[in-house]
Amino acid sequence: MEFKKISAPSLKDLFIQELESSILSGKLAVGEKLPPERELADSMNVSRAVVNSGIVELARRGFLAIKPRVGTFVADYRRDGNFETLASIMNYNGGKLRDDEIKSILELAIAVDVMALRLCIDKITPDELSILTRYAEELRSAQTQESAAELVYNFQHEFSILSGNTLIPLIISSFKVPITTLWERYFTLYGAEVLYQNNIKLCRLINERNLAAAEAHINQVMKDSINGSRPIYY
Repeated sequence: MEFKKISAPSLKDLFIQELESSILSGKLAVGEKLPPERELADSMNVSRAVVNSGIVELARRGFLAIKPRVGTFVADYRRDGNFETLASIMNYNGGKLRDDEIKSILELAIAVDVMALRLCIDKITPDELSILTRYAEELRSAQTQESAAELVYNFQHEFSILSGNTLIPLIISSFKVPITTLWERYFTLYGAEVLYQNNIKLCRLINERNLAAAEAHINQVMKDSINGSRPIYY
């Protein structure tokens, strides 16, 4: 059996983790100015090079704003962040999304899935629909949250590809980590059968070319998890 190599985090990584934690916890408020790099280095017992490279990385992740000859400020990461910001938020919470982040991802999923539905429903072929149906059928026998989440993600990703839109699959791929995290949570709370029923019903409605009913189904499934009968908040 092979084991993964264990490596200690660098001083730069520890510096980044410390500032990220302070920002996400609210200890450092949006708009707050950081002390000069030399002062930060002295107080945290690291070199100025560590502080400088860490600040640059945190700015790239959307947590800090560097203003030349003025200073470094805590940025509004919800306004200036990116996909790496989301990854940092998830790591800070031990892999768990907060309620408002779950709600935001589900609302985005509604918009993306409905767009894919409208683009593919009139042109999807029986062979293409059979791929979606296979993913849905396999959900019924999923034994673990990881396998179930992977199947739901594969269903959504394939569905986005069938839309014919170039960007929709890229959006889904970019959100794979938080998407699978949410479906793992869903499986834990409600089981494989509910996931199966959700997806197989969508396949049936697509096969019937029933756009209105399929769109209503997507909205209902997601909204049940936002504020309805099947919430997935922690």
